[in-house]
Amino acid sequence: MSDTQNLIENRPPSVAALFIERVTATPDAEAYRHPVPRTTGQGPDEWRSLSWAQAAERVYAMAAGLIALGVQPEERIALASATRVEWILADLGVMCAGAATTTIYPSTNAEESAYILADSGSRVLIAEDAAQLAKARARCGELPQLGHVVVIDAADALPAEGDPEGWVLSLAGLEARGTEYLVTHPEAVKERVGAITSTQLATLIYTSGTTGRPKGVRLAHDSWSYMAKATAGTGLITKDDVQYLWLPLAHVFGKVLTSGQIEVGHVTAVDGRVDKIIENLPVVQPTYMAAVPRIFEKVYNGVAAKARAGGPAKYKIFQWAAGIAREYAKVSQDNFRRTGTASVPFALGAKHKVADALVYAKLREAFGGRLRAAVSGSAALAPEIGYFFSGAGIHILEGYGLTESSAASFVNPGEAYRTGTVGKPLPGTEVRIADDGEILLRGPGIMAGYHGLPEKTAEVLEPDGWFHTGDIGELSPDGYLRITDRKKDLIKTSGGKYIAPAEVEGRFKAVCPFVSNVLVHGADRNFCTALIALDEPTILGWAAEHGLGGRPYAEVVASPQVQQLIDGYVQRVNAGLQRWQTIKKFRLLPRDLDIEHGELTPSLKLKRPVVEREYKALIEEMYEGSREA
Repeated sequence: MSDTQNLIENRPPSVAALFIERVTATPDAEAYRHPVPRTTGQGPDEWRSLSWAQAAERVYAMAAGLIALGVQPEERIALASATRVEWILADLGVMCAGAATTTIYPSTNAEESAYILADSGSRVLIAEDAAQLAKARARCGELPQLGHVVVIDAADALPAEGDPEGWVLSLAGLEARGTEYLVTHPEAVKERVGAITSTQLATLIYTSGTTGRPKGVRLAHDSWSYMAKATAGTGLITKDDVQYLWLPLAHVFGKVLTSGQIEVGHVTAVDGRVDKIIENLPVVQPTYMAAVPRIFEKVYNGVAAKARAGGPAKYKIFQWAAGIAREYAKVSQDNFRRTGTASVPFALGAKHKVADALVYAKLREAFGGRLRAAVSGSAALAPEIGYFFSGAGIHILEGYGLTESSAASFVNPGEAYRTGTVGKPLPGTEVRIADDGEILLRGPGIMAGYHGLPEKTAEVLEPDGWFHTGDIGELSPDGYLRITDRKKDLIKTSGGKYIAPAEVEGRFKAVCPFVSNVLVHGADRNFCTALIALDEPTILGWAAEHGLGGRPYAEVVASPQVQQLIDGYVQRVNAGLQRWQTIKKFRLLPRDLDIEHGELTPSLKLKRPVVEREYKALIEEMYEGSREA
């Protein structure tokens, strides 16, 4: 038996047990870093650290506090907060109490928050601040089972007239209650952890809901214990790493990163404020981080815009360097695949060295200067953007998984990564491709089922454990998976041709530095069209240089100059597509798509039905009087 197999097969029943093991093994080692915003003056935030022992003190106090409130094993505790160190500690506290965490995005409105609280049967809500407390209070009458709201920011934990006695308390108050409880029940937490079984419910995560009501995905303690061991078994993370964690922890992708860290024992710097990423990277100096493709797209577009603002000569240098980066990445990856060494011809290597001094070194410095690898997941990364970063020395390892598979089912293997694929399955995960191209998965990470929805569960989970992902893909002979599209997102034109819109959209994002979001439409139509939203800062920067300065975004994107600019990129993309894939017409949207209007999920996935419904008039306008194929 290999070391990895032994690691996975002899895993403990829960991450709570792993956490106790980690605290026992390295109590004084640094576990977490977190920012403390300055109250006076200017300058960056101060960062403070927690050792594993210090983290455990708070975790056990929270767990005991929940036990003192009467929380029983497998009862749900909801967490509605942005990514911060208290989120991680509270989640561990829930697990160490033997209970199960239900996650709610802080951007979720009161109606959907109440739906999740009611559907999950949550007994306690751990809310970040007054805004999250207000949502629960507004629907309190619909949530008779919700016994308490624990508020992380203590100053916001203010009871209101009409609240039940003791309904609102602060996180600090919960910890104080737990500390007091441990005086008379010193073994309470360890007894709860020791009683956890591998099949016991650990997490109830609601899907983002790109269509319809979100479904609660039931993930057992064993799923996270497996994920912790399997991610460690890939060798991609080590005890010496520093992870920068900003992803939403309400999302399964963020959650899996905390499990692997506990197994390995490295440092995690936690700050979910997206507007602080650029400021934080040089301070944290991470060795690895995870992100969604939109972040890499924004960085790429920002670098291109900055080069363009520097004048024609600087922009020409950037374009040359970007081309060299892509060529270098493609050649070196291909050679590594064939020979095991990432060699390139001498002439290409010489050009790359010059481009590195002019462009790439500055880009790596912006990421903190120590970034060994970045993991990209949640949606497809356009290969041309992946190749650019690869050639610039920022290695993006694409991975793949779903909420129903505990996030990480595939990941690219270190230096053997292949841009455009999601890598190989994690140790212990099985994969097969169905006759219609659908990816099927089986393994310890697969959910137990959808909460209270046996019929929906039966639609995707076979009795022998195979899970139907709904994604279409293909496996290389040596086991690398390439995702081609969502099964339900494949569109069929009226001419009978199948098109993967994500492929066309990815190509467009790779060539157009101004795009923010794009949706290709064409189901049951005789040609394809596109709705395109531009990145506001980037296009306004271009506008200022082309006689449109000072005009609002909507006016700029409606101008003939911008229409002509984007049409040029559409034609470039069309030149590399089959005739039936080409975008015949497009419309620029008057604003970008966003979470607030319900067009993107909190993990920045496009909600196609919502966008198509909202901009139905624009779509119909593009097809008026059309008869051409």
